[in-house]
Amino acid sequence: MSDRDSSNNFMWFLAGLGFGALMGVLYAPRSGRETRESLKSTAQEGRDYLKNRSREARESVGDWVDRGKEVVSRSKEQFGSAMDAGRRAYRETSEGKKGNS
Repeated sequence: MSDRDSSNNFMWFLAGLGFGALMGVLYAPRSGRETRESLKSTAQEGRDYLKNRSREARESVGDWVDRGKEVVSRSKEQFGSAMDAGRRAYRETSEGKKGNS
């Protein structure tokens, strides 16, 4: 089966899903007002859920960014210390050779 057939089948599935949802709402055993209130309530719950999840995700990403900054800062400090130690060792070695010459 090609990718085109798969995407076509998926689109038909989504269309059927939407049609089924529409028919469920139209033939619901509740009155229109009750159905609308239920839909509003469900939509509000979904909105609140998404808002909370996005806030949690932002906080989590912020924590990861802070941790990354700390790791980079520590790595820079370690690299700087290693560079300074290397320079000192080079100078000491160079000075030692000049004194021996």
